[in-house]
Amino acid sequence: MWQAIVFDLDDTLYPERDYVLSGFRAVAGWAELNLGIPSARGLRELTGLFDEGVRGDTFNLWLAREGLAPAAIVPDLLRVYREHEPKLSTFAEVESVISGLGGRYRLGLVSDGYLGVQQRKWKALGLEGYFDAVVFSDELGREHWKPSPRPFETVLERLGAEAHRAVYVADNPAKDFYGARLLGMFTVRVRRPGGEYYSLDPEAPMHAPHVTLSCLTALEERLSEGSMTR
Repeated sequence: MWQAIVFDLDDTLYPERDYVLSGFRAVAGWAELNLGIPSARGLRELTGLFDEGVRGDTFNLWLAREGLAPAAIVPDLLRVYREHEPKLSTFAEVESVISGLGGRYRLGLVSDGYLGVQQRKWKALGLEGYFDAVVFSDELGREHWKPSPRPFETVLERLGAEAHRAVYVADNPAKDFYGARLLGMFTVRVRRPGGEYYSLDPEAPMHAPHVTLSCLTALEERLSEGSMTR
């Protein structure tokens, strides 16, 4: 029945928290050299803000707590964070699962985020040899980030697959499944405990996945059993 399996990247193939902490290490190192803040302290404080649930204005809050003027420094911190070369590893089961699936289906990737950032993550993970098509939505323009259907149309074209015979596997119900469902793709949510969007529920039926699983091993098992049905 299925021709292609398409994956999201962040928190689907690897823990997104690892990228965040990798970026914080780079920022803390820069801050030690340029601002005189010891890197160990900087990393500890940045990680603490993240663990408190701070998102979006982490650097502003951190610099303010250090008694510094954020407006003059945040652009440099964002540059360091986004341009650093991350150290990343996949979830434990990922390479085994995609290796097995690659023998039976065409594999694709659709990922949101700034192009250079996502490309560096992808390079760090070393998974490109398993995939037949990769689409970073930023290539298509910011207006085509998910939940736009455009990146899904693009990956299906590159894979030569029909939408109703393709599966999209991702983690974030706020944006991941809507565009895929508009085209008729089957959608699977990997809801891992500790994931960034683990506690987030879909806002409407079209944002919900068809199936929710706890790991990619379960996806491979369901596909092998032929139990992945609409």
